Amino acid sequence: MLMPTFADLQDPILLSVVLPAYNEADNVLPLLAEIRAALAAIGDHEIIFVDDCSDDGTVGRLASETAPAGSAASEPASAVRVVRHTSRSGQSAAVRTGVRAARGIWIATLDGDGQNDPADIPKLLERAWESGGPELVGGLRRKRRDIWSKRVATKIANGLRQSVLKDGCVDTGCGIKVFRRDAFLGLPFFGAMHRFLPALFQIHGYRVDYVEVNHRPRQRGVSKYGNLGRAAIGIVDLLGVLWLKRRTSLPAAVIEDGVEQAH
Repeated sequence: MLMPTFADLQDPILLSVVLPAYNEADNVLPLLAEIRAALAAIGDHEIIFVDDCSDDGTVGRLASETAPAGSAASEPASAVRVVRHTSRSGQSAAVRTGVRAARGIWIATLDGDGQNDPADIPKLLERAWESGGPELVGGLRRKRRDIWSKRVATKIANGLRQSVLKDGCVDTGCGIKVFRRDAFLGLPFFGAMHRFLPALFQIHGYRVDYVEVNHRPRQRGVSKYGNLGRAAIGIVDLLGVLWLKRRTSLPAAVIEDGVEQAH
């Protein structure tokens, strides 16, 4: 028996912003202020920080911003929630935890390091909410604000992934994305899946588009990633996604009582 997701037990809202964070105590409050400013014109929404077992006081910094447990139904439009992992599980697991906990029909994701610009969220939402719009809109960083070794490693990884998957995404590592919650929860889960979301959405018949976004240098805290280890794991994940692409077969349409159904 599948366990119900948290949000399936509550009234849905329009948008949930999900931020995975590990040891980002100095970034979470500045990010929260920026998100609130960026979404001031949006209707009901919530901001969910998913703490991946930080040991630097990240959760404590957010304590004064969260509402008491069980008060979700009466929370203001920009309600803040914090969900905690009891063991380190990685960014993909944190994104999945946040999406499962979310009450939003749509999800916006941001990295917790402050390098994604919350001011770009409305642009992605506008594209997603167009008539006949895509189920996922990914950010494409106009100019990477990282050290040269990370930029080179990312360029090589994107080129390899694109040559294998041919998903049209030239910047899969960009953390700012907007997508439908139900579509995401129907995807297979694995470690580092957040880096393959455009391909996974396409494999399962969803439309994908991209919008250019800003990228900022890290101002506070330190990066948690190393190029060599991530590259080795990334090759294994890439082969796994290629296998999924080749083994997934979906009907062109589903008809019931003469009416075409969504699938």
